[in-house]
Amino acid sequence: MEHKQTPILSGIRQRCGACGEGKLFKGYLKLNDACPHCGRDMTAADTADGPAFFVGFGVLILMAPFLFLVPMSPLPVGLKILAMIGVGVAVTLLCLWLLPVAKGVLLNLQLHHKAQEASFDKPPRNP
Repeated sequence: MEHKQTPILSGIRQRCGACGEGKLFKGYLKLNDACPHCGRDMTAADTADGPAFFVGFGVLILMAPFLFLVPMSPLPVGLKILAMIGVGVAVTLLCLWLLPVAKGVLLNLQLHHKAQEASFDKPPRNP
């Protein structure tokens, strides 16, 4: 029995939301124009800045306590500087690791739900 992947799970795996097999990316964040396995068109969706916002916000929530506690700790200044550099490196690596995952999830959700850009060209309907 074939198990259909959800858009979220296939996005986490960075695979096509339709077949669950084809890779979404041909580079770090560069999308394939179509799924190499099933041929699904991936140019119909644009995640814009959504993945960067969600990743940045999530990482900030996780790392904010360290950004407040390290400067207030009773460590010598040299160790505080090293700890802050370590926190900066951790934030950077965590963002770089999560960004393709978030982009894959948002892209698959947009394609799954056939999301389109908002259009306000139509005049309002009269009641």
